[in-house]
Amino acid sequence: MPLASSLEQSRVYYYLISSAALVMALMLSASWQWLLAGAPRQPARMRLFMHDVLTGPGATAVAVVNGTGPKVLGGEPPLRFGTVVVIDDVLTEEASPESTPLGRAQGFYVFASMHGPALLFCMNVVLTAGPYSGSTFTVVGHDNITAPLRELSVVGGTGRFRMATGYVLWRTASWEVRDNAVLDLDVFLYVHAHA
Repeated sequence: MPLASSLEQSRVYYYLISSAALVMALMLSASWQWLLAGAPRQPARMRLFMHDVLTGPGATAVAVVNGTGPKVLGGEPPLRFGTVVVIDDVLTEEASPESTPLGRAQGFYVFASMHGPALLFCMNVVLTAGPYSGSTFTVVGHDNITAPLRELSVVGGTGRFRMATGYVLWRTASWEVRDNAVLDLDVFLYVHAHA
């Protein structure tokens, strides 16, 4: 009997220690979030041009799923609800594709509206030149491609943009339907000073 009692006591101690460790972990996590909530944030701003090339040997955007839903944009063949495009677009300093490359926009977009050409956009901006080289930030949001100005969210990042928040004002600089587009990205970021 003493062995069974000893095992039962060990289990109780194990559960008490595990519970205490879990409570401590939650408290530390909450205090870390509280510290960051009051931490100073530094603004950063940049302008990038994204070259979304759907045609030719230098294509940087590839349709991987042909949507079978309603037609959302004309052309031959028309763009349909459910179409998914994966991108690895070049980012440059100016609208010309020959201008200085600053990084890549890597991710995907989905024609996610049954009633018009609106996209769900999700991409990582990977910077390879300039003062933020080696850092990334993630952009997610709703993009009605026919609107003159759209706003997408910055939801995080790495390197100099660790824990970044912010937004991107997104304009179409040039576009050929079912072909190539140049997008003008005006990026506003807020980065925690501790990042």
